[in-house]
Amino acid sequence: MIIGLSIILLLVLILPFTKFVERNLEIFLFIMGILAVIVSQVYSWSLVKEAIIHPINITLAVLIAGLVFRWFQRPIEKGILWISSVMPYRLFIALFVIVLGIVSSIITAIVAAIILVAVISVLRLDRKSEIRLVVLACFAIGMGAVLTPIGEPLSTIVVSKLDEDFFYLLKLVGTSVIPAVIVFGIIAAVAVKPGGRLNEPAWKSEIAAASELAGSKKNETGISKAETGTQTESYAEIIIRSLKIYLFVMALTFLGAGFEPFIEAYLLDLSPLIMYWINMLSAVLDNATLAAAEISPAMNDTTIKDILMGLLISGGMLIPGNIPNIIAAGKLKITSGEYARFAFPIGLAAMVIYFAIILITDILF
Repeated sequence: MIIGLSIILLLVLILPFTKFVERNLEIFLFIMGILAVIVSQVYSWSLVKEAIIHPINITLAVLIAGLVFRWFQRPIEKGILWISSVMPYRLFIALFVIVLGIVSSIITAIVAAIILVAVISVLRLDRKSEIRLVVLACFAIGMGAVLTPIGEPLSTIVVSKLDEDFFYLLKLVGTSVIPAVIVFGIIAAVAVKPGGRLNEPAWKSEIAAASELAGSKKNETGISKAETGTQTESYAEIIIRSLKIYLFVMALTFLGAGFEPFIEAYLLDLSPLIMYWINMLSAVLDNATLAAAEISPAMNDTTIKDILMGLLISGGMLIPGNIPNIIAAGKLKITSGEYARFAFPIGLAAMVIYFAIILITDILF
């Protein structure tokens, strides 16, 4: 079992960076998930039911949000452009990432990711800046959503398993998560260049000019240039993307279940400091499943906090690591290689910094 799961893990880590697997990522991960379940011998009808049911809410949220954005695309675009026009561009980017990261604990990480995609679609950033904003915002969302039990599955599972109150995670990891979300917002303000019509210093005047010309300059379809904004998705594209999300989440469910016996047998007795680094597996495995396997009521709050921070930080390092990454990368057609080239170094640096904080805290207290 150990050899088989190790091979599967290596394949999941390496092959998504090849062109063929990149184009068929959902199918590849689904096959790897099935193989993991077979190798670990955890296949059962209840697991199949969970894999079928688990992705439904996420898929419906993505589908409904896609339809809403299609139907209300122009007013949404105008609203975003207006907000960005009344404050300095870089301040807008910073506040956008910070606020989105914090409120994701209330509106859920899924809805926050959909808002992220909607805003980025309007800002007309260059490809490099677009990827950077997606990565930094996904880190912020993935971490911020854990502050309440409704933010994401990981927080729901942890609070339920420990039988704690609604604000338990906010009190436990809030002092680590909130500063991290703010830092990601500040980095975004520096790393993301203004784009398209909003490019300084002419972006304010260009928005005004576009508004004045809205009634006079029409494109071939009779819609003004100021109104067209981003290209409208077809219904087929929205449905196909939703189905891909469904298959993706199903695949992660199988992968998490397949690796759970391995985690329980060989990892749970390790030091929390070692578990912190092992939890970089969260970059490719469902962090909610890892949390369910690792967290125990017998642990003290410090141990639980360290384990959770390892899961939360590394969840943003690769596309499969978290639902916001999957949604944003899928909608904006960001490849695994493009995402990892910026996200992995950022995540690794955050892991090292927080690990240093853990060691210093242990020494002082």
